[in-house]
Amino acid sequence: MADVPLGPFEGSLITVYSAKSKGASLHVERQCGRLRTSDVSIVDVPLEATTLRRLCSRCAAWGVGGRPTTGLGMFLRALGGTGLLYQLQSYTEPDEDECWTDEEARDAAVLLRAGQSLDGDDDEEAEGGASVRDAREDAEHLWGLVFSHWRGAGRSLYRAQAVLAHFPWLEEWAKPSLAAKLRYLETLRAQAARFANPEELVIAAGATTLRMPELPCAAPVFAVLGGNSRVSAALVDLWRRWQNAAGRPWEGPKARAYLSYEIVRGIRSNRNGCDAARAEAARLIESWEERARAAAKSADRAPTRRLTAHVPEASDITPRHDGRDFLEGLDGWTLGVLVTWTVDADWRSRVLTLEVPDLVAERLLGPASDLPCSPVDGAADLPERDRGPGSQPGTVRPGIFDDTPVFDRRPVTHDHIRALRRLVPGADQLYLVFSASGGAEVLPLDTIERRLAKGWLGVLIAGARDLPASVIGLEEPESSPGPEARDVQRPDPGRRVHDPHFGAGLGLAEGGRETFRHTYGTEDRDLNLRLLALARGAHDLRSLDTDRPGGLPVAVWHGLLTQDHLDFAPFRPSSSDRWRSGSGLPLGPLAAVQLYTTNADPLIEGKGHSPLCRHAHERAVVAGDDLLTVADLMARTDFDWCSKCGGYALRRLTDSQLSFYRAAHRLHRIERRLDGKSEVPDTDASTMIADLEELAAWQPVDEEQWCGSDSWQWQDIIRELRRKVARSHAVTGPGEPAS
Repeated sequence: MADVPLGPFEGSLITVYSAKSKGASLHVERQCGRLRTSDVSIVDVPLEATTLRRLCSRCAAWGVGGRPTTGLGMFLRALGGTGLLYQLQSYTEPDEDECWTDEEARDAAVLLRAGQSLDGDDDEEAEGGASVRDAREDAEHLWGLVFSHWRGAGRSLYRAQAVLAHFPWLEEWAKPSLAAKLRYLETLRAQAARFANPEELVIAAGATTLRMPELPCAAPVFAVLGGNSRVSAALVDLWRRWQNAAGRPWEGPKARAYLSYEIVRGIRSNRNGCDAARAEAARLIESWEERARAAAKSADRAPTRRLTAHVPEASDITPRHDGRDFLEGLDGWTLGVLVTWTVDADWRSRVLTLEVPDLVAERLLGPASDLPCSPVDGAADLPERDRGPGSQPGTVRPGIFDDTPVFDRRPVTHDHIRALRRLVPGADQLYLVFSASGGAEVLPLDTIERRLAKGWLGVLIAGARDLPASVIGLEEPESSPGPEARDVQRPDPGRRVHDPHFGAGLGLAEGGRETFRHTYGTEDRDLNLRLLALARGAHDLRSLDTDRPGGLPVAVWHGLLTQDHLDFAPFRPSSSDRWRSGSGLPLGPLAAVQLYTTNADPLIEGKGHSPLCRHAHERAVVAGDDLLTVADLMARTDFDWCSKCGGYALRRLTDSQLSFYRAAHRLHRIERRLDGKSEVPDTDASTMIADLEELAAWQPVDEEQWCGSDSWQWQDIIRELRRKVARSHAVTGPGEPAS
């Protein structure tokens, strides 16, 4: 690893751990098993060759320095593990454990193409004393081994070149290894081509392009099958089975001949006419075989055609155990075509150039083909070759993902986002971005990609992992409050409104605890709390919907929204109803508080549910949900809400909103006591006057001034309550004349 050119990342600082001794090995992980001491030194050192030489072998091979979503972290991650260094050393020569000679591959191909069946003479001894059956099994095993290695070599070469595309300063250094991989890949392709019979591949292509012939549905020999409709259905099924089997040349004509038994399946073998129907079906199959061979023979006179084939890409984010591999989803016929007629290959862009017979081209270009192909006319239409470093917009360099000063950031491109997804499969889903058109915004990666496709110009400021832990407070949140504390948190006018925990369940702090409680994986808790902090910066939570799996975890949505509802008693107008009468307080900062529901329109069928309601499958907020404000909710009475969740989820209150909510309930309690509507024992006048003085001086936490009609209305109500206190207790409040 010490020989790897570091390019623009040379000199970048990385954090290393080591024992406190001269010449001790460096480690990039504190938990490295080879760091066997509790007295650990933690230092930041420049990334250079001398530093890499001092890394312990395990950290050099698997360790990743720097945060994974930064340019430096992406570079080191792309080198280590099963990344570039591993791929450059793989598939450069035959494997010592699974090694075969070219002669062995040739003999195995000859044996399999001889078309010997597994009948009685399979137990006869072949050359060397083994039975024919054993020889065929060994040949089939080698056949699968050669194809598996060819696919693995192609995948390894593609992955190596895909990494080099993002770090072009490595290309000259990697050329010798890439040349060795290309030579071995061509050797494997030539060996795999021995097992593919070009003639059978063309016949298979001809069979799939044949139209259904006129079937002898009225032939008396098929009367044993039943009526005309059953005979017709059986013959159509036989044709389709044969055409499907004929498209798989590995099975051979003998295997397809057994399809004649399918037509008499379910009929007793000793029934009159059963053998005759099967024999006639066999003659039909042989006639179809002749048509396919004739089509292939006539196509031999047609000129070959040149196609470009786009090889499907194996997903890097798919777990290994699901069996997905390079060239996944391609059938045996298509793989045979690739190893037989490939004349040029650009594995970096996964484009192969094929020179194929006309019938093969017709099948590859057809709608049923598993391999996307297109015709080309000469080399001018071939894929663009490697571009220079200056013309590669996807090059990962400092200043795109790193913690460089914002004014040094380079505009992000669509290729940069693709590089992020490729090199860091678990990349952050939310980013704080800046653009001249939209200012600072919090956007999902999918939204950034869509904007870039439309010409958006902006920079990435920070992802979730970039947020400072000292501000977020990633230490374990306070434990869940007990039952008594929860009762205090619930809004209940006239009771405990002075308690510091009153209404706390609606606030941001409780949101962090909810996210913590709903996160079951310990390793995910820090990330979820960071995502929660970043998502709170989104003006409309519907913009966080990515319209595909992999969005924000449900635990984060529990931190953004609350199922608890506000108690609107202080804000209702005064009335003669003792239990429903309010104080007519202004909504103030609460007016713009958002709430989200699945349906806010009574004319649309279906009740409105909270996005976290079990009736909505706890799917969180999506783009199609409705957004209302508290002011909208207070102005309407025609909503059709779910009785379980109340119909909506409330966006958690900021500190100013929660402070105003508590102040409003305190003022409402005083008003109810003065009007004799409260069951709480009376309070002396001096205490109420002190409370009113404190409420009159209330100001939002994050604003310097609270002005406008809401502030005037708030002060008018307090002045009126002061006069009521003076009248009811014959006490003159400070600054107020007795009336």
